Amino acid sequence: TSSSFAPPGFMANGHLPNQGECGPEVARGARYLHACTRDDGYVVGPRGGNMYCHGMAALALSQVYGMTGDEEVRRTLKKAIDLIIRTQNHEGGWRYDPAPTGADISVTIMQVMALRGAKDGGIHVPDRTVAEAVKYINRCYDRRSGGYRYQPFSSGPGYARTAAGVCVLQLSGDYDATEIKQAVEYLERTGEDRQHYWYGEYYAAHALHQIGGEVWEQYY
Repeated sequence: TSSSFAPPGFMANGHLPNQGECGPEVARGARYLHACTRDDGYVVGPRGGNMYCHGMAALALSQVYGMTGDEEVRRTLKKAIDLIIRTQNHEGGWRYDPAPTGADISVTIMQVMALRGAKDGGIHVPDRTVAEAVKYINRCYDRRSGGYRYQPFSSGPGYARTAAGVCVLQLSGDYDATEIKQAVEYLERTGEDRQHYWYGEYYAAHALHQIGGEVWEQYY
């Protein structure tokens, strides 16, 4: 009941809401996320949550809407996306609370994932929102190593955060950013993150698949 990634995980394998072998599970997952959405758009479960979970839920809803066109899902998604837009902080990022206070790269990347998914489905996302998010991400970039930090002035970069940073640049359409090449070299040089293994692999798979070619083949 806490996994916002379940619906898109099933859908990636051809199971749509009420279609396919696991269609009923996908439909129930989508209904659950709808039921967890407050009037202000915040998606939070009965045991609590945070903006990281909200971003995951909004991403899941964007995939459900994009593949079904369900108007009820659209209304819920629109509220969730509007909350993301209005809680972006002055730095361009997001933190764990649904308020424009702090920011970190981990929570910020998940909001960008949701924003891109919603935009692909026809939901309006201001260009300025994405542009400011990219500015924040690039403030976390460490030019000496090519990696990304958790926050602009925090300690050194890491594999998972760097993979997330590359993913943000690609999702924003900045495929030729100079940071991408150096960040990929950092990923190849440092190897997998054992502390945040699956988190790192999730974003690395996204980022390196977009790059393709030998980089993707070696990673795969």
